Amino acid sequence: MSPAALLRALPLAALLLLGPARAVRQARRPNVVLILTDDQDVCLGGMTPLKKTNALIAQMGITFVNAYVPSALCCPSRASILTGKYPHNHHVVNNTLEGNCSSKLWQKIQEPYTFPALLKSMCGYQTFFAGKYLNEYGAEDAGGVGHVPPGWSFWYALEKNSKYYNYTLSVNGKARRHGENYSVDYLTDVLANMSLDFLEYKSNFEPFFMMIATPAPHSPWTPAPQYTKSFQNVSAPRNSNFNIHGKNKHWLIRQAKTPMSNSSIQFLDDAYRKRWQTLLSVDDLIEKLVKKLEVNGELDNTYIIYTSDNGYHTGQFSLPIDKRQLYEFDIKVPLLVRGPGIKPNQTNKMLVANIDLGPTILDIAGYDLNKTQMDGMSLLPLLRGDKNVTWRSDFLVEYQGEGYNGSDPTCPGLGPGVTHCFPDCVCEDSYNNTYACVRTLSAAWDLQYCEFDDREVFVEVYNLTADPHQINNIAKTIDQEILEKMNYRLMMLQSCSGATCRTPGVFDPGYRFDPRLMFSNHGLRARRFSAQFL
Repeated sequence: MSPAALLRALPLAALLLLGPARAVRQARRPNVVLILTDDQDVCLGGMTPLKKTNALIAQMGITFVNAYVPSALCCPSRASILTGKYPHNHHVVNNTLEGNCSSKLWQKIQEPYTFPALLKSMCGYQTFFAGKYLNEYGAEDAGGVGHVPPGWSFWYALEKNSKYYNYTLSVNGKARRHGENYSVDYLTDVLANMSLDFLEYKSNFEPFFMMIATPAPHSPWTPAPQYTKSFQNVSAPRNSNFNIHGKNKHWLIRQAKTPMSNSSIQFLDDAYRKRWQTLLSVDDLIEKLVKKLEVNGELDNTYIIYTSDNGYHTGQFSLPIDKRQLYEFDIKVPLLVRGPGIKPNQTNKMLVANIDLGPTILDIAGYDLNKTQMDGMSLLPLLRGDKNVTWRSDFLVEYQGEGYNGSDPTCPGLGPGVTHCFPDCVCEDSYNNTYACVRTLSAAWDLQYCEFDDREVFVEVYNLTADPHQINNIAKTIDQEILEKMNYRLMMLQSCSGATCRTPGVFDPGYRFDPRLMFSNHGLRARRFSAQFL
């Protein structure tokens, strides 16, 4: 066996004890820990069960109340975190290999330039990953679990999608099978223990980055046995967009059956409760992690970032359970940060996105962001509380719908092109559920403008100041000039890259709009909105 193969086969403790002796102790750069949950909403109370996390991160640091993802689906969103790019630049469009999720093309074109790869190769960080990576990671057609992406010193990645028991981990490229014994196999606890081992045995001569990606609260929503009776009286929130018809919305939303059946409501209430139960183990993980950092004397020099890959819905507009949609409940996520120089108990209202996490972590490490091609912005000035920070007022949301070529076997009567259908034939996705949005948050406007790539060129526009639950589509009544400006801004963002993704938005003082550009030959698709399209 080669030395490299031997190293990959060693357990974590042994690997860490062999840490680089060549490193020289220097003024300690900050460490960073990123905790990424799976499908955790913020709009529907997703943070409520996490009392310890709130006390140990939010109350000791800053909560970003307007944090979003550019695509409300696991793999595209996670790719945006890793690359700092919008989906149209990293080209991961869904959770399949064909959609570039952990494909060989992703491995060749994007993985060498992710922020962990730069942290390790250019900044001298030791890097640790544990948990769910990308949904198709471990697929035999893309190298199997033997593939360890560049940039990771220690790699403990879940094969495929989230599970709690009966899963396979890639342990530095070697498959390790887990069963269904709670004490040794429950994945959230396994990730916690691996993380504590890393902190115990890592090198003390280099700063470290940890990414811990939990399965919770993703389906199948399997709680730890001690939490199976928690929240027995909890049900999904009955807010104003719960179990109502999505009038004036895209056909996929309109097709949902209203009112929902009693069985559907019972199902989503049960799912909501189990989601909360699974998060209690995440809360325990956070507590153990923070205590270990404190015991090690490293807490004060460590940034801890907590977020999710996308939101979730449970009955909004009569859609039972899923994500993928353009609305706040699916694209808005929790984002909490504590660390050096961050004052406690802060709330920040700036518009931030998960494409900002990579630039932020590289900035913390001292890397020159001008050397990257990332679309996001560093949050470090906001974390430090710098004055007069120039910040974005909008960002791009984009999603490419999925559907079966044939009929969905659950609902053959609906014909081809739909997927993720429930027994009562409410479908959560379709080929033409393909859309792009500009989400704007400025001093004067809280607005979302969306276009669907379908034969209707369907448009949805929401004034979230007057309509926070996005019930009334105002595309037919909003001022035509605003429609045109938003249409052009959307086209610009859909073709942006790097710095051009950070230009002034429609309502910024520096914004310039020339209607003639909408019909120029710049390679952007211009659309004129009239009554026939709305």
